[in-house]
Amino acid sequence: MDPRNDTGISEFYLLGFSEELELQPLIFGLFLSMYLITVFGNLLIILAVSSDPHLHTPMYFFLTNLSFVDICFTSTTVPKMLQNIQTQSKVITYARCLTQMYFFILFTGLDIFLLTVMAYDRFVAICHPLRYTVIMNPWLCALLVLVSWVLSVLHSLLQTSMVLQLSFCTEVEIPHFFCELNQMIQLACSDTFLTNMVMYFAAMLLAGGTFLGILYSYFRIVSSIHRISSAQGKYKAFSTCASHLSVVSLFYCTGLGVYLSSAATQSSHSSAVASVIYTVVTPMLNPFIYSLRNRDIKEALMRFSGMPALKGPIVLGLKKCP
Repeated sequence: MDPRNDTGISEFYLLGFSEELELQPLIFGLFLSMYLITVFGNLLIILAVSSDPHLHTPMYFFLTNLSFVDICFTSTTVPKMLQNIQTQSKVITYARCLTQMYFFILFTGLDIFLLTVMAYDRFVAICHPLRYTVIMNPWLCALLVLVSWVLSVLHSLLQTSMVLQLSFCTEVEIPHFFCELNQMIQLACSDTFLTNMVMYFAAMLLAGGTFLGILYSYFRIVSSIHRISSAQGKYKAFSTCASHLSVVSLFYCTGLGVYLSSAATQSSHSSAVASVIYTVVTPMLNPFIYSLRNRDIKEALMRFSGMPALKGPIVLGLKKCP
């Protein structure tokens, strides 16, 4: 794919959150801290699961994939923003802007698909526990991740190719901290009707279809948990699944809200602030919500760091809904 446009424009300007110089050190420190926590936390999960044979189960296989995607997802946008603040330059080339947009859409799609796959894994584990290892075999797990990658790549290629057809007439300023798809379309001077239709249709199909899958999985999970006689068992299952659903809700509500609100209003600043939640905050919180409250992960982290692990049986991912 040749990243060029009809007008010969070679660069964009990322305006970020604020142009006040006194706020730049604060913004730089805040985002650098969140980025380091995101990378370090998700990397720890990957290393802990990989080094512990007890955690080589479908649930933790999907979790390591999610952690890897979250690192890539955040690395697509935050380092460039930090570089711009450090160098006091807002310039990003046309080719690099399209590349950033492509990978951002790619890893967003992967996040959505992996959240859906993890919900399906919990559905099988709770609703069909005796057949769990048969259904969630290594071949199916690898296939689910592979399909997630293929669909995400195709979706990202579709969206990026539509932007390639647009023309930009003047030096354009993007009121965001990264090259966001909707902002790029709004800045085009050519007809964007078809591009907008493709963007919203693909986004609604991707996000809506997977969200319905998550809702169906958890509807069946809730029905199964309701039949558990132990009150303690119900509370434990509900609390762990509620944490997962809260992250899913946070990701979906902020992500869809950014695109829907930007179509109805012209407040680009509020859109950029809302984007921080699902581009930076959610990947940073995922290691804590999905893993650090999990006994198996805590023991794996202790063994990985050389500390004595807590005594107790390790259940192969069938008791909890991360």
